[in-house]
Amino acid sequence: MGHACTHGVPPPPRPNGEHPIVAIIAVLAIFLAILLITWARLEVHGTEDFEEVLAEPPPASAPAEARVQPQKPDEEREVDAAVTSSRFATGLSP
Repeated sequence: MGHACTHGVPPPPRPNGEHPIVAIIAVLAIFLAILLITWARLEVHGTEDFEEVLAEPPPASAPAEARVQPQKPDEEREVDAAVTSSRFATGLSP
């Protein structure tokens, strides 16, 4: 009878002492943090930008006035530009 050679086989990894429940709680905490951040974003900024993106464009047969998107006032565009530039300056994408 022969036996397997085990000279080059590394030993199995040792447990790091972390209980599986701790890992599950950590994943749940991350999920809850994502939900809280999303909720805060909706409370602060509202859903207008989501509604604009998700709204269907008017059909091509609609009058020209219905197809034109309303323009933002100059002051609001300046604020949006400042927010975007500060996000890029801090490394956060818009």
